Amino acid sequence: MAKKVAKSPETAPKDKAAAATSKTKNGTAPARREVTVPPPFHAPDARVLDRLWATVLSRKDADPNQSHSARLLSRGTEKVAQKFGEEAVECVIEAVAGKTTALIGESADVLYHLLVLWVDAGLRPEQIWAELTRREGMSGIAEKAARKPLMVGFPTKKIP
Repeated sequence: MAKKVAKSPETAPKDKAAAATSKTKNGTAPARREVTVPPPFHAPDARVLDRLWATVLSRKDADPNQSHSARLLSRGTEKVAQKFGEEAVECVIEAVAGKTTALIGESADVLYHLLVLWVDAGLRPEQIWAELTRREGMSGIAEKAARKPLMVGFPTKKIP
């Protein structure tokens, strides 16, 4: 049986009285959005990412004629980043088009190219997992507000 959970529990009212006083800009109460979390099923899990990262890492010094990962890594950071960006855009296109099967394939491509980017940068997955753990339970809005600007003097446009 699927379990329903609030999409944004950090902003959800705690009781009915709070819900009644919570208003949007136009004065109406916001609709409570829920996400259905399907039950787990017997299938591969996220450990495949650890195995893929280890494979990409092992190909770092391999022959570029024998390994796609080695070929990408031999071309330098700019090319690795470019390929990641291309795959991310393709993923977005399939998501907007509502093409689920294509989105699955492009998502796998994005994850692969992200891992190649991490190997190129000398990062380990544990570093990213630690950052995700640090952010866990924190409101995305609060987390973004707490970030320091990357470059002083270059304002960024906030996406609402």
